[in-house]
Amino acid sequence: MNRFLTTTAMIALALAGAHVSAHAADVKEVQMLHWWTSGGEAAALNVLKEDLSKEGFAWKDVPVAGGGGDAAMTALKAMVAAGTYPTASQMLGYTVLDYAQAGVMGDLTETAKKEGWDKSVPAALQKFSVYDGKWVAAPVNVHSVNWLWINKAVMDKIGGTQPKSFDDLIALLDKAKAAGVIPLALGGQNWQEATMFDSIVLSTGGPEFYKKAFNDLDEASLKSDTMKKSFDNLAKIVKYVDPNFSGRDWNLATAMVIKGDALVQVMGDWAKGEFVAAKKTPDKDFLCYRFPGTDGSVIYNSDMFGMFNVPDDRKAAQVALATATLSKSFQSAFNVVKGSVPARTDVPDTDFDACGKKGIADLKAANEGGTLFGSLAQGYGAPPAIANAYKDVVSKFVHGQIKSSDEAVTQLVQAIDDAR
Repeated sequence: MNRFLTTTAMIALALAGAHVSAHAADVKEVQMLHWWTSGGEAAALNVLKEDLSKEGFAWKDVPVAGGGGDAAMTALKAMVAAGTYPTASQMLGYTVLDYAQAGVMGDLTETAKKEGWDKSVPAALQKFSVYDGKWVAAPVNVHSVNWLWINKAVMDKIGGTQPKSFDDLIALLDKAKAAGVIPLALGGQNWQEATMFDSIVLSTGGPEFYKKAFNDLDEASLKSDTMKKSFDNLAKIVKYVDPNFSGRDWNLATAMVIKGDALVQVMGDWAKGEFVAAKKTPDKDFLCYRFPGTDGSVIYNSDMFGMFNVPDDRKAAQVALATATLSKSFQSAFNVVKGSVPARTDVPDTDFDACGKKGIADLKAANEGGTLFGSLAQGYGAPPAIANAYKDVVSKFVHGQIKSSDEAVTQLVQAIDDAR
């Protein structure tokens, strides 16, 4: 515990120093805390840097590596504790609400009204970007996690076709294994494993079951035979990973598919940003399918720029950042590169590739059909304490610390109860 506090304090001092020196030099600066450090993510963020540069605002990067954002949130906690707020921080849903409840967020309502955000941003996102009637965050995108990313050359080599059911997926992975290709590229980190399990639960139990279990936290659903079967299916699929998967970063797993070392990755559509950065084209170099059994539903998360209550002389930069973030031009340009889809519904899909167009159409249909569900693994299904408990149980199961599906269900129910 003491070592953690010491580390947190050191981060706070380092970031505070960076902020003080920068603030003294130029208040026309945007200080952004984020965890977008992979190639595709950095390229997407550069779109925003360039937009703000044209308006005369300098960019102060505060990158904290780690695909799930846990390290970045530790750094943010340190900054807030030290009173050295960034202009904005990349954040996920319930974390935005936590800081808003703590009274440290800014107020973007005037900008939001001027720009018409309430009419263009889906209600599911407004739930997390508006607190007590005030806009406190600017949604950047909508990611969905229930995707398969497949190397087309490998798919063609093994004679594979799009899997329509979970059993079809297992048969496809068997074909890859028989051909001497790593069937499933996975990083053995708890957020990656839980992200994959989100899709497995939706596929196994269907839309209503997913909602009841992972959004409503209905105990009967959590302890049901359907949840047990979901863990059984997780046990089946993890047999197809390579022996070196433990601790692997998500983008390195994506690179395995890009290079043809592995057939498929189950990952959110930020993985597409890596394919784009590698100059790969949908349907030519790679394939994007919904996780089998989940067509018609979207499990989402959204990157948001939480805006903090900065001093008056820094608010112009903050308003510029918020306005740029939700402009139609940025929403299109950024999400084309990032792999996600726009956080506003009135952005044309003209510049998006085949996967992007499908993502936009799927989001619209799910939003209208009531099958748009918050990802539990990605911080939109339930508050952070519950999401962390969930990720911990799933990871222990994947790594053999929990020996059976029955035990996994028991521990999941207990862990969520303890975290409520």
